[in-house]
Amino acid sequence: MMKLGLFLAGEGHHVAAWRDPGVHAGAKHDFAHYAETAKVAEAAKFDLLFHADSQSTFGPDDPDIWKRTTGACTLEPITLYSALSGMTKNIGLVCTSSTTYGDPYHVARFFASMDLISNGRAGWNLVTSAAASEALNFSHEAHVPHAERYARAEEFADVVMGLWDSWEDDAFLGDKARGLYFDPAKLHFLNHKGKHFQVRGPLTVPRSPQGRPVIVQAGQSEPGRELAARTAEIIFTVQPDFEAAKAFYADIKARVLKYGRTPDSVKIMPGVLPVIGKTRAEAQAKWDRMQDMIHPDQGVASLSDLVGIDLSKYPLDGPLPDAPTINTQQGRQTLIYAMARRENLTIREIYKRVTGARAHRIVIGTHVDAADALEEWYRERAADGFNILPLTFPAGLNDIVELLLPELQRRGLFRREYEGATLRENLGLPFPENRYAREKV
Repeated sequence: MMKLGLFLAGEGHHVAAWRDPGVHAGAKHDFAHYAETAKVAEAAKFDLLFHADSQSTFGPDDPDIWKRTTGACTLEPITLYSALSGMTKNIGLVCTSSTTYGDPYHVARFFASMDLISNGRAGWNLVTSAAASEALNFSHEAHVPHAERYARAEEFADVVMGLWDSWEDDAFLGDKARGLYFDPAKLHFLNHKGKHFQVRGPLTVPRSPQGRPVIVQAGQSEPGRELAARTAEIIFTVQPDFEAAKAFYADIKARVLKYGRTPDSVKIMPGVLPVIGKTRAEAQAKWDRMQDMIHPDQGVASLSDLVGIDLSKYPLDGPLPDAPTINTQQGRQTLIYAMARRENLTIREIYKRVTGARAHRIVIGTHVDAADALEEWYRERAADGFNILPLTFPAGLNDIVELLLPELQRRGLFRREYEGATLRENLGLPFPENRYAREKV
């Protein structure tokens, strides 16, 4: 069956969602809001909750634009999800931590702890930091170059996964009679020495019921795809176009083979923002109302941030200028330019198209229309599932839970009950055998 993640955002995924009268404008930093949303999502049988993160403000690095968004204030996700783990039982908990402005030991320990606390439901969304302004919060004068970020990320992931294997699954004996807490033959030091890191180990956290946290990745550039093919078990991707999504899907499934992995060992889940109404006209009216709330200054600034060029100098009703080489979201920039050139869109048309949902696919219509759209991509091998982005919380999520998911269940495309207790079991991912135990066989 298709896999479904719920992409958490305080007020909703439309950039102007906080302005909706039915939305709590301070939801992004309200724990009670997240706790209630997590319970609703688990009752609806979502595979996982997903949380993006940036260690500086989301979007344009401009205080004059921040005042029009909620991007300047958000909770730290590992802390948030550790708290949510105690209020849920089955749903997966996937959140973000950067390989560019972090340390492998910290990441390994944080996520292993959350995995153990949640009884095997944690996932690490591996990112290399899209926001250039993150550098300024970590004693750098400029953002680390794209190629260098990915080279560091490759080694970073190797170190984290190595640390997660510090203890074999049956290492802990608790033998009170002999005074032997663990079997020393089943404790392993990593002793990693590489270009970017020197890490001895061991990690001070044992493995969880699912072995180790699920690794999630979202890169779409060439280095991002290669890193995903080697390490990722879920890929969250921005794919608004069906043919491009099919090509991406086929490319990743082929790439994993050279790393000795099976195509089923990675689940590709594009982001989708469903706008659902009782009629198509009602759904379109919901979307149009939100679109009208985008302030032009915000729309232009947000699009400028995505494509890497200051568009305020260009006519709103003219075309995008030629694409510059950028050091941030290269994959997303490529998608936006391809759409703009293919459909001959103006800057105004583009910012209304992409800034509302940050270039993710938008499906507008009845719950049957939305189910048709998801089913087509799933059956035609453009996706293994989807990362669902509600237009607003709670109304947009309620439309999905009360209308869309029952329709998918009626078609036999989505579960009615969880298959297992861990995130891996529910996703149908293999249990990762400890490397040291494997070597002994």
